[in-house]
Amino acid sequence: MWIVRLALRRPYTFVVMALAILLMGVVAIYRMPADVFPDINIPVISAIWTYSGVSPEEMADVVTTRTERGYTTGVNDVEHIESQSLAGLSVVRLYFHPNAKIESAVAQVTAQSQGILSVMPTGMHSPNVIRYNAASVPILQLGISSDELSEQQLYDLSYNFLRTQLANTQGASFPLPYGGKPRQIMVDIDPEKLYAHGLSASDVSTALNLQSLILPTGSAKIGTREYRVELNNSPRVPEAFNNLPVKTVNGTTIYLREVAQVRDGSAVQTNIVRHDGRRSALLTVLKNGDVSTIDIVGKIKKALPGLSAIVVRETCTTSCEYRGR
Repeated sequence: MWIVRLALRRPYTFVVMALAILLMGVVAIYRMPADVFPDINIPVISAIWTYSGVSPEEMADVVTTRTERGYTTGVNDVEHIESQSLAGLSVVRLYFHPNAKIESAVAQVTAQSQGILSVMPTGMHSPNVIRYNAASVPILQLGISSDELSEQQLYDLSYNFLRTQLANTQGASFPLPYGGKPRQIMVDIDPEKLYAHGLSASDVSTALNLQSLILPTGSAKIGTREYRVELNNSPRVPEAFNNLPVKTVNGTTIYLREVAQVRDGSAVQTNIVRHDGRRSALLTVLKNGDVSTIDIVGKIKKALPGLSAIVVRETCTTSCEYRGR
């Protein structure tokens, strides 16, 4: 009962305390972040190695094992490592202790990957180092479909436009789109014509590499003016590759169009997305960081009307150009 007697002796003190508690409660309600998923401070870094045409067993023996060995000796504060070896793909996940400095860990993983690259098979590139934590989960999916655009154009629209326009959303990250066909310049070689001219596939590859270079040209000073110099050392359209000379045999120049055909195509499709029965693309939004899930979804929904108008305009322009061909 002592607190009752204290309140009776000092009523104004308790009134002020009650008002302060009420004020702090109201402020806390408005400032408290509302989220769907809890904040789990378990930082994770994924290193993704790619080497097309290699079996899962070889990826595990040659790539995954060497990567795990290198990361365990050159990266600090690692709690445990998980890996997965697929056909032409190796995914190594490093789980760190909650108090680890993730920025320093990313730098260490990147530096260690460069050292591991020296003992990897010829032709391998540096891995994609992606920073995630246990709270990085899919929170939103955007479906992109069209009655007129091809799967290749849908993939380009999702990869080159939508991802870049939405990348400024705080707390959101966008992996590669699912579905669609990644754009790729394809060289379709005719083996019979190649054999008839006494050429090999390596001759075609060498000709393409030597004649599609991007080189600095500098400028030329003529009189009182300075002109920028540009060279036509790289074709600007896929059809121009067909006019490249491959090799001179017995005084006759053999062009690429005589043994192959270059076209604006796509890479081998590995996944398919359907929307209302039509081939489409799917863009997944991941939560990344301490930003509220509700805030991320709200910002993306707010940006969608403006993006839809731009997409419709780009779709019309692309369709008209495609029909014109």
